[in-house]
Amino acid sequence: MSPGPSVGSRHTEAVIAALERASIVERSPRFRDPRAAALAVALAVLGVLTTVLGLTTEDAAPPPAASTGAEIPGSTTAPAPEGEATASGVTTEGVTTEEGTTEASAAPDDDTDGPADGDAGGMARSVPVRLRIPAIEVNTELMSLGLRADGTLQVPPLRGDAPAGWYRHSPTPGEAGASVIAGHVDTARDGAAVFYRLRELGVGDRVEVRRKDGSTARFAVTRVAVFAKRDFPSDQVYATVPHAGLRLITCGGVFDRGEGSYRSNVVVFADAVT
Repeated sequence: MSPGPSVGSRHTEAVIAALERASIVERSPRFRDPRAAALAVALAVLGVLTTVLGLTTEDAAPPPAASTGAEIPGSTTAPAPEGEATASGVTTEGVTTEEGTTEASAAPDDDTDGPADGDAGGMARSVPVRLRIPAIEVNTELMSLGLRADGTLQVPPLRGDAPAGWYRHSPTPGEAGASVIAGHVDTARDGAAVFYRLRELGVGDRVEVRRKDGSTARFAVTRVAVFAKRDFPSDQVYATVPHAGLRLITCGGVFDRGEGSYRSNVVVFADAVT
């Protein structure tokens, strides 16, 4: 009478059966060599974990000009990080997301940070509440974004339905200067996010920002660019400009699974139109 299967062999078979039920490995063919089966299982599990962990890692937004020594539009001094730093490096101001990180506050409400009157042909200050980009079917509320403890921009919650966010230390849309709005391109759990199609915009496409005072700031796209994050031109994106401008930022390029983030940023430049 031949001996029965070993404990290790039975364990391997059980693991393979469980993975088959989860559709992680194919149902056939089965492995005859337990060692080969164990190796295949280990590689399959490692691949799944790498993909999940990489795609759910929160991507950092590019640093504002303050961290590079350039002038912040609409501000005479570089803003200090707000709140206490958490383990994830995000400030404690705002609300806690499902991922356990602290994000920016839910809605802009500061009408006092900056000049009260418009200058250089710009509109008076009024915080943005909604963004519309008809060409790519974007119609989103806007939340308020500040700075992380490390000087990078806060980001909206990592959810597919999260709104875009206005960087509150930049001019409000319509004021003279470059106003900055950022949003996610996608998430592992939900797929496409608010700025998924941002890279599709072309010169001349219109962007509308409704403001708290009831007015609407209107812009036309002048440029769409992709910058490697290691070479992100903060002095160009956040630069002081004499007219009302808008910068829309999201992630793009190749996704680096090792780092858990995209290697580039898509930036849309737009100028005010009447």
